[in-house]
Amino acid sequence: MKVLVACEESQVVCKAFRARGHEAYSCDILPTSCDHPEWHIQGDALSLLKEKWDAVIAFPPCTHLCSSGARYFEEKRKDGRQQKAIDFFMEFTKLTCKWAIENPVGIMSKVYRKPDQIIQPWQFGHGETKATCLWIKGFPLLRSTNIVSGREQRIWKMPPSKDRAKLRSKTYQGIAKAMAEQWR
Repeated sequence: MKVLVACEESQVVCKAFRARGHEAYSCDILPTSCDHPEWHIQGDALSLLKEKWDAVIAFPPCTHLCSSGARYFEEKRKDGRQQKAIDFFMEFTKLTCKWAIENPVGIMSKVYRKPDQIIQPWQFGHGETKATCLWIKGFPLLRSTNIVSGREQRIWKMPPSKDRAKLRSKTYQGIAKAMAEQWR
């Protein structure tokens, strides 16, 4: 498949699909810091949606959508940041190819619809909790691959830093591998 992994700087999902023989590209407004810049398109993911893709896996920014920032929602509604984030998310739902959109628990369950699936890292070999919503079209629900104990909230407890947002949004390797193996 020709796969676009939108809003992914880390290339974790892109590399998992490449390892399975797919022609996958990551795309983000940030440059990739990974070892395969030739697989990364730096720019606006929405501009690439006009191209022919067999599948798009999108990780739209959650800053203005996720429940962890609910105390700022009123301010974000007033200044338009939340609506802009909703509009960006919704562009991926218009695709005619297979697609999946990932985001934490947040307002999209009310604004758009409930997610098709909520997964946790501990279902895919990582002893952590981080409820992750998936809205899916054309792909099956992900099956757990390696249920582990040790359910920590390391991501939630992460201290402030300049790279905190990037580190918190990085996809777990086990989840990326399951996507690449199960979504064909």
